[in-house]
Amino acid sequence: MKRILLSLVALMLAPSTAAEAQGSDKAYCTELSAIFRKYVQNAQGRKVDVEALTAMEDCQKGNTAAAIPVLEQRLTRSGFSLPKEFKP
Repeated sequence: MKRILLSLVALMLAPSTAAEAQGSDKAYCTELSAIFRKYVQNAQGRKVDVEALTAMEDCQKGNTAAAIPVLEQRLTRSGFSLPKEFKP
């Protein structure tokens, strides 16, 4: 009986943990997008980075798994540190 109850409790908690992780990824992705937009995309003489623009769009759509690595790479390549409080 205890196993069944523990299993049910675990199942009830699992969606909230997944939702928190998704929310955390979304916040992190949004922060990366904001930094990229403010400091890299709008830099004078900068060419349009279609892949980064697509990543920012993916971030808005919730496709953080595709967006985060691209934005992280673009920011670190441009000399920026990644925001630690959101680091997944």
